[in-house]
Amino acid sequence: MKPANIPVLMLAQSLAMATAPVVILLGGIIGTDLAPTPALATLPVSTMIVGTAVATVPAALLMERFGRRIGFVSAALVAMCAALMAAFSIASHNFWLLVLATFFLGTKLAFIQQYRFAAVESVRPENASKAIGWVLAGGIVAAYLGPAIAKATSDWLPYGLYTGSFVALAVILLLASVVLCFYRNVQVSTAVVEEPSRSLVEIFRQPVVLVALCSGVTAYAVMSFIMTATPLSMHLIDHHSMSDTTWVIQSHVLAMFIPSLFTGYLIAWVGLHRILLMGVLLNMGTVVFALSGHDLHNYWWALVLLGVGWNFLFVGATMLLTQTYVPQERFKVQAVNDFGIFTFQAIGSLGSGVVMYHFGWAAIQWVSLPFLILSLFAVFYFYRIQQKGAITASAHI
Repeated sequence: MKPANIPVLMLAQSLAMATAPVVILLGGIIGTDLAPTPALATLPVSTMIVGTAVATVPAALLMERFGRRIGFVSAALVAMCAALMAAFSIASHNFWLLVLATFFLGTKLAFIQQYRFAAVESVRPENASKAIGWVLAGGIVAAYLGPAIAKATSDWLPYGLYTGSFVALAVILLLASVVLCFYRNVQVSTAVVEEPSRSLVEIFRQPVVLVALCSGVTAYAVMSFIMTATPLSMHLIDHHSMSDTTWVIQSHVLAMFIPSLFTGYLIAWVGLHRILLMGVLLNMGTVVFALSGHDLHNYWWALVLLGVGWNFLFVGATMLLTQTYVPQERFKVQAVNDFGIFTFQAIGSLGSGVVMYHFGWAAIQWVSLPFLILSLFAVFYFYRIQQKGAITASAHI
């Protein structure tokens, strides 16, 4: 066990996770100015998520081969270069170079997603859910840091609006790479390695794995689908100010990560299935508020509920997944799980701009609802499995 890794991962999360709020806040707005057609305005945001999905399997395999520290540090440095590429693309009015830059920024997010699994490996099994929450809590700083830096440095350089935002992001990512140098890899004991490893087919035939995957997919796909459309709907269509739009996005990202301070304790107190249920219901609350109007408070409540709902579903799904494999199976299971989650997130983000452009904000909400209903059935199915005592907890590192 290496509990000293937890502060390192928290600080790295605080810095590196600022990438997502910056791209989410600015991607659609810059895209509207540079894209050849309005329907492609959110493509820079979407390609960030595509980059995450594409990199999930390589990220896990790279860290299995060379260790997590090398994977984490190298990804941060690649993302730093991508942020500089984004700044250059804006200065040169090159939309497709911006798309390529956000793709590589997205690959960094695939490595950030591995922080939660690294946290579980670094503590005793009884502290696993708390460790996940502590690391994700680093996103609280990122929720403020990303949008604040993007806004404060937007006219920092004379090469075009928002070039300074991405140069500032590059500096933050460089700092993250320095912090991650202090991470120490966790080794699996010889006794554990000698246990037989199951095939992926056998592992993913477990009903509980499918519930965990369904919850994770819903958490990210619905969140991304609604969140990607929010700056366009608020700022460009409903003409809310950039300050109000920034506040809503900041509030949303804070709502995603502040609950991490206590989600682990809630899981221990009320049970995993209740946390998952609360996550689904909060997401349904998002749909209700979003359909109720276009005022600032409608957007704010919708995005805050979306953030808290994401947290409960995602932390719960992660905790559930870690109970379904033994240590030597962890990299391949984590890779397939995250590939599924971020593939659907990418589809949601890509579809968001198209649905928003052709059908509007209300259609975004109605399209989200069936996925939430499906996830609700999955949670009830998980509860029935729990009642029958059908869950087999695996060994932990």
